[in-house]
Amino acid sequence: MNTAGAPRSIEQYLKALKEALSGEDPALIQDALYDAEEYLRAEIGANPGKSEADVLELIASTYGAPREVAEAYRSTEKRVREALAPPKPKEHRTVLGRFFGVYAESRTWTALFYALLAIGTGIVYFTVTVTGLSLSLGLAILIIGIPFFLLFVGFTRVLALAEGRLVEGLLGQRMPRRPRYPQKGQPMMERIKDMLGDRRTWTTMLYFLLMLPLGILYFTVAIAGLAAGLSLILGPLSALLLEGGGIHMDGVLVTAEPAIGLVAVPLGILLLTLVLHLIRGIGTMHGGLAKHLLVAQSRDD
Repeated sequence: MNTAGAPRSIEQYLKALKEALSGEDPALIQDALYDAEEYLRAEIGANPGKSEADVLELIASTYGAPREVAEAYRSTEKRVREALAPPKPKEHRTVLGRFFGVYAESRTWTALFYALLAIGTGIVYFTVTVTGLSLSLGLAILIIGIPFFLLFVGFTRVLALAEGRLVEGLLGQRMPRRPRYPQKGQPMMERIKDMLGDRRTWTTMLYFLLMLPLGILYFTVAIAGLAAGLSLILGPLSALLLEGGGIHMDGVLVTAEPAIGLVAVPLGILLLTLVLHLIRGIGTMHGGLAKHLLVAQSRDD
């Protein structure tokens, strides 16, 4: 293999790999860079008698040159996406078919599940972030303040990775699949500087703070919309099946007029379908928000 022009440092290797993956999904690029950095630093640490340039030259013939590694990631990503992709929904030619086809799409129901789950995860994320920031500021004057802040930021990154798995699994948005490599032997002040200067430290916290109001909004829209639609559909039908063709309220018989049912049931079906389309849209929007705030963008180092 021709090693002319091969990277002579880890930074050069990662930069070349990032350029080779240009145009790919930011989450894929982030995973590839983290994997490569972990491997490169481990190899350099296992060969203390060799220079960084010599180790990298050897790695180019084993682990692979940046362009070869990039191509391997593209190939693997394609296979993984095909394996994880949900069944392709049937294509509908008519507007009416596409409108009611939302019921047959798996992403509709996974997005609905995420909307219902978001209020719980939002409470957890919001509580962790507010508590962690408050204690970090309160302990800043003490010697334990710095280790606590590092622990807090590390924990938020673990939570972000877990949230990414939920977003990818339920909303279909590609998210990072591995944590960042912790550089061994890095001085504490350098680690703090890196964390403070890392955009994702603050965008992750912002995402966690936003999850509480967003979770409440998603839950409210889902519950209120489903309840209204199902009530319009099931209310007239159940009333007609009860004794006397109506519902007794405080001893008074409320009669269900057939004409009301003829209007309410189609209206309920229409409303329920619109709510499911809205939930799908919320899922797409939230997936984009998670991608923007939790994943390293191309301009990030």
